[in-house]
Amino acid sequence: MFFYISFLRPPATQSSPSGSISITPQVANDLRTEPFDGAQEIYYSWAPVVSQKTESYPSITASQKLTTWRQSSAYKEISVPLPQGLRDGQAYRLVLTAHGQGRPHIINLAASDIGARPHPVLSMPILFSPRARAGNTAEKQEQIERVYRIPLQSGENGFLTVREQTSFDLDKKIWDSGIGLSSWLVQLAQAPEQTGEDHKLISRVQNALMGTESRKIIELGAGIGMVALTLGALRSTVTKDKDGCILTSDLESAMPLLEHNVSANETLFSGPSTRPRPVVLDWDASELPEDVSSLDSGFDAIVMADVTYNTASFPSLIRTLSALIRLNPPTKPPVIVLGYKERDPAERTLWDMAQEIGVAFKKVGEREGAGGQAVEIWIGVCENES
Repeated sequence: MFFYISFLRPPATQSSPSGSISITPQVANDLRTEPFDGAQEIYYSWAPVVSQKTESYPSITASQKLTTWRQSSAYKEISVPLPQGLRDGQAYRLVLTAHGQGRPHIINLAASDIGARPHPVLSMPILFSPRARAGNTAEKQEQIERVYRIPLQSGENGFLTVREQTSFDLDKKIWDSGIGLSSWLVQLAQAPEQTGEDHKLISRVQNALMGTESRKIIELGAGIGMVALTLGALRSTVTKDKDGCILTSDLESAMPLLEHNVSANETLFSGPSTRPRPVVLDWDASELPEDVSSLDSGFDAIVMADVTYNTASFPSLIRTLSALIRLNPPTKPPVIVLGYKERDPAERTLWDMAQEIGVAFKKVGEREGAGGQAVEIWIGVCENES
């Protein structure tokens, strides 16, 4: 289980350039249903909003300790000092982090201890103006962002800026398995030729996702697009093909935020074949959408993270997987990669249901957080090739 710093009471979109702003920070799990069990220091800094970026990630002021978060004071309102030298009309983003060293506002997807600390958060821009409405009349923010570092094969670093909603919409926030699977993919892209018991299986996935030739990949249940964004950035450094694609799919309600996150990270993608393409795909629909079904020879890989939280959707998910597999020639089925965190033991019935369509899953890795269930990485192959 990973933990996340967020805002129980977010800052306003505008504030007076004098005094302070008030927030209520939160430290909880991905669904915000389980508060962090213990004491957690929280630091604050400010990221100036500039018209022209000079860096690929936000620069911040020196971090200062804000508070020590505990469940016993989880609803406490806290005053945050304003940026030094603040002038009327300037805009800043409030940054909350779990420590104050180095670049504490950036989540390193390559770190072996990626879940050891609660993940940092950036507010949306706050405009400081004397005309700002005060108190309860001020408009509260409804979105946040997090920044993720991806080491690329070019020797450079890519930085993903991913936006979430502060509401409880399940398809509009990051989930543990999205980060866990993305972290595993970063390791996969950096790994040499695999050895050991699972080397053939992992090497096949490595070739399907990171190969230099044309690849067609689809993500199911994309949410805010974390996995597809990571894949797009990683593939952009290893291929120059123009014929492949990365489709990132979910329900219609997820499209606006998904499309924003793709556009916001445009500079990380080398072209149309590596730029994730949002597609509406409803597992309950009787047929696959044309954007999916019209692809010649199907897909090299199907990826999905945290698609198991609703066991009632399993028949529809299995039916969708079966339809996607049938797009491929029988001699070249796709490989399936699943990021999974157990929330209910009944979720593991998905593995038995997959067997009924000829797919066998095998666990090949995991990403641990700060306690609770780890994110498990599973690879599924059609039984006639397993």
